[in-house]
Amino acid sequence: MANQSSSNLVLCASFNQDASCFVIGTRDGIKIYDSNTGRLFFERAIGAFTIAEMLFTSSLLAIVGAGEQPSLSPRRLCLFNTMTGTALRELNFLTSILAVRMNKKRLVVVLQEKTYVYDINSLAILDTIDTVPNLKGLCAFSPNLDACFVALPASTTKGAVLLYNAMDLLSHCEIDAHRSPLAAMTLSSNGMYIATASEQGTIIRVHMVSEATKSYSFRRGTYPSIIFSLSFGPSAELPDILVATGSSGSVHAFSLGFAICQRSRRSSIILGSIMPDSFSDALDPAHHGVLHSAAPAGVKSYAVVRKVEKVTNSSTSEIIACRATISMVAYNGYFQEYSLTISSRDEYSWSLEREFNLQTVISENPISS
Repeated sequence: MANQSSSNLVLCASFNQDASCFVIGTRDGIKIYDSNTGRLFFERAIGAFTIAEMLFTSSLLAIVGAGEQPSLSPRRLCLFNTMTGTALRELNFLTSILAVRMNKKRLVVVLQEKTYVYDINSLAILDTIDTVPNLKGLCAFSPNLDACFVALPASTTKGAVLLYNAMDLLSHCEIDAHRSPLAAMTLSSNGMYIATASEQGTIIRVHMVSEATKSYSFRRGTYPSIIFSLSFGPSAELPDILVATGSSGSVHAFSLGFAICQRSRRSSIILGSIMPDSFSDALDPAHHGVLHSAAPAGVKSYAVVRKVEKVTNSSTSEIIACRATISMVAYNGYFQEYSLTISSRDEYSWSLEREFNLQTVISENPISS
């Protein structure tokens, strides 16, 4: 796939919160696929869209257009029922919508200098957050109702993050994550961690939300790269896995928790206590696996960890590795799924499980309108 045409056929792509399906927006309309089978089960050919966000275990889809005509205005948010093929509600704004996030209780709409929080059932506006100019529409959102945080940039000159609790609408904390402005951020599904990358793209930091303290600092690479996406795996009994995609075309995977990582982290913490951040970051081991040329260089891509399973020793029942399923949509119109195995010694191995062109998938019985 890496040698295929690099033209961006996809304008936007996102997975729902449990990654059971994903949606893409093209110049022609919206398509939704089943992540497990790759089957196209919904399409709507009505024009170009720049935002498509789907609620998990639900037929609710939020879409934002990419044209000047009223039906495709970037200032208009349409909540759409994919089961019936009908529009439910519309919200109109004075400026372009840059990002949309949802869970079962809240709808978050990000504009350049304001972020709106709505009750998703009544669409009553609950709060308006004034923000620094957010040209990239950066926003991280944890779907967990018990730790439902919204993360927004707190500065245009450095990588500071402002965290709000979307349920009680109170400011939670501010985290100074990087010296350079932010390029990407994501919250773990349980709201425990926030991962960030700056415009440099060489260091990815993970902070614990409850204490606003740095837990991990990973060196992605030596040379700068634009980070397109960050995503945590589903939190369970196993250590969290964080994946990142960037302009180099590579996919990076980081493990947050095997024993060897913890030993190395303790060494880094000791050194970090007596040395500046820039030095301690450089000393932090990579602790990650790299899949090179997963997408053509410069082509935007979005990857998620769909599931994580433990691999045990048959005789001792000891966990000797974990196996993750990583799905990726590249904006040149390709879907790929990889199996990633991480051993207890922090050794990474990748295997491509499937790959297909999203533009050529034909559904057996698509819901369309």
